[in-house]
Amino acid sequence: MSDKQKELVKKYSNDDITVVWKPKTCIHAKKCWKELIQVFDPRNKPWVNMEGATTERIKKQVEACPSGALSYISKGESKEKAYTETKIEVLANGPLLVYGTLHITNSDGKSEKKNKTTAFCRCGASKNKPYCDGAHVKEGFIG
Repeated sequence: MSDKQKELVKKYSNDDITVVWKPKTCIHAKKCWKELIQVFDPRNKPWVNMEGATTERIKKQVEACPSGALSYISKGESKEKAYTETKIEVLANGPLLVYGTLHITNSDGKSEKKNKTTAFCRCGASKNKPYCDGAHVKEGFIG
């Protein structure tokens, strides 16, 4: 895989955990910063302040991320947990959320593994198909 094809991943750490953000996976639901602006503030650079709340509070907010773009790794853990139960949720006027460990083959034949939550586009406007990129908001998608 060339450098241009690699997914951009940002990491932010404190003494206990590392928060991992995958921008291309983010559906810009705003849940992170609306519920914990002390840590997740898009007006700041960097936008994640790991000193803004307790580790437990940060974990709770990361676990509430609807797209799975945010995850965390506790110090000493080597990789993300696998989620075995599959759940599907349709967000009103938004993406289709699939929870679980997924093995996806894209239209170009490339395979990838998604863990935790994956947001699939329902509006057709995403520039990151088959994944949601938040374009449904700008498009005024109703569904």
